[in-house]
Amino acid sequence: MSTIDFWQIGFFCLALLLATPVLGSYMARVFQGEKHVFSTWGGAIEKLIYRIAFINNSEQMTWKRYASSLLIFNLLGFFVVLFLQIFQSKGPLNPQNLPDLPWALAFNTAVSFVTNTNWQAYAGETTLSYFTQACGLGVQNFLSAATGLSVLLVLIRGIIQRENPLLGNFWVDMTRAVLYLFLPLSILLALILASQGVMQNFASYVEVQTLENLTQILPMGPVASQEAIKQLGSNGGGFFGTNSAHPFENPSALANFFSMLAMMLIPSASLYMFGLLSKARKHAAALYAVIIILFGTMLIFGIYEERQPNNSLGLIENLEGKETRLGVTNSVLWAMTTTATSNGSVNAMLDSFSPLAGGLALLQILLGEIIFGGVGSGLYGLLLFTILAVFLSGLMIGRTPEYLGKKIESPDIQLTLVAILLPCAVVLIGSSISLLVPAARESLLNTGPHGLSEILYAWGSAANNNGSAFAGLNSNTIFYNIMLAIAMILGRFGVIVPVLAIAGNLATKKISPTTQGSFLTHGLTFVLFLLGVILIIGALTFMPALILGPVAEYFLMNLGVSF
Repeated sequence: MSTIDFWQIGFFCLALLLATPVLGSYMARVFQGEKHVFSTWGGAIEKLIYRIAFINNSEQMTWKRYASSLLIFNLLGFFVVLFLQIFQSKGPLNPQNLPDLPWALAFNTAVSFVTNTNWQAYAGETTLSYFTQACGLGVQNFLSAATGLSVLLVLIRGIIQRENPLLGNFWVDMTRAVLYLFLPLSILLALILASQGVMQNFASYVEVQTLENLTQILPMGPVASQEAIKQLGSNGGGFFGTNSAHPFENPSALANFFSMLAMMLIPSASLYMFGLLSKARKHAAALYAVIIILFGTMLIFGIYEERQPNNSLGLIENLEGKETRLGVTNSVLWAMTTTATSNGSVNAMLDSFSPLAGGLALLQILLGEIIFGGVGSGLYGLLLFTILAVFLSGLMIGRTPEYLGKKIESPDIQLTLVAILLPCAVVLIGSSISLLVPAARESLLNTGPHGLSEILYAWGSAANNNGSAFAGLNSNTIFYNIMLAIAMILGRFGVIVPVLAIAGNLATKKISPTTQGSFLTHGLTFVLFLLGVILIIGALTFMPALILGPVAEYFLMNLGVSF
């Protein structure tokens, strides 16, 4: 690595650490209903929204009422996006006269954007109109991110409240998340990206003459606005088929930097907000240490592996599948950032990464997207592992486990295990089915362990709502469109409902004072114990598959064998 590479990574980490407490404090004020920088003008708009939508903003909900509101709202969003695609040719803002989408692809895409997965089995510039992209996918980028953040808020309230089953109002949480958080940040980021050359227009595609005197069609569109919320909301769905490897989406080093920072910003600030709301800053700091250790380890080894010679291709440094204007370090940093944050965007083709670097990106997804993770979903996933770790510690010392003063009982741990293990089961069962069904195997562009990695990555990305792909798998088939959509639904709402139920259980309990026998949820012992729980579950669940995929390919690559 060159000196500039170290400076890039160091400056990125410094910018994230400086921005985290600022945004985290702001988020805490917003969701507690306190005065903040946008209170003056935003308050009037917020009240107007409640009045138009007939929302009683003072009404509090139980977890069941909150869950039903959330599920109905997301179901309606699914139908809106589905209809926009099926009847696309009849809608406005379609200068290229793009046709309606096939039902299976439309179904997959609607599920994908409603579940915050943003898996794309299509190329946006040749498939979707401006209207479908902006009013369908773009709107869901806001709403799906706000949904994840709302679930996190409910879990936090369940942890900190004392014998109170009322956990807030879904409509208020959603409104405040969009109005005060996502909209201002998206406007700011869109202006920054547009200043760097990311396009923002509704013009027809342009025909140009290349230097080789050939004709080429250049796609246009409202890209900057969608890119902003794509990154901030842990969405990842690109306007173009090649995503952020496309120069119209990611034209400069500065645009690349701000895009990566935007992916990390809200998940990082959410943890700071949790520390403020729960009044457990030391615990929040310990959780932050866990994710920093995991992310830093993945990043260091990822960059190291990607800079090793590739004997099977005769490459001294692996630049295959990468933008030369970005280079290896920026490509790996983006890959590790996007798989750590459940974002799913790419600025290089993961299919071309070295086996172990690609395997590390895959491992970050398979661990449950808890290393920063998606907006809201990353932290509530990490808190599930924390509850499990606290429960195991209680078994080890023969004491009723407590988490921040709340006793962890049988129903809590049962729901926790369902939420943690359901995505794991979906990945392994789905991958097995894909290997057994001939039509699914025909979608593979590579054989051997690399082909297994492609299948495992697709199912891991869908079930954990990441959305990125190895790009060596033709997923635009009826089999994958339907099966991966089911995986996205289970991975999203099969976790959200247990999390809300856990919040409801915790909210009705008393808060017990900490004693000498309590397991402290801060300090080195807790950090190492939680790391062990996360890695043991990941190792026991996925290690055989990872050995047969990325690890086997690594050893074969060193023997000069490629797939």
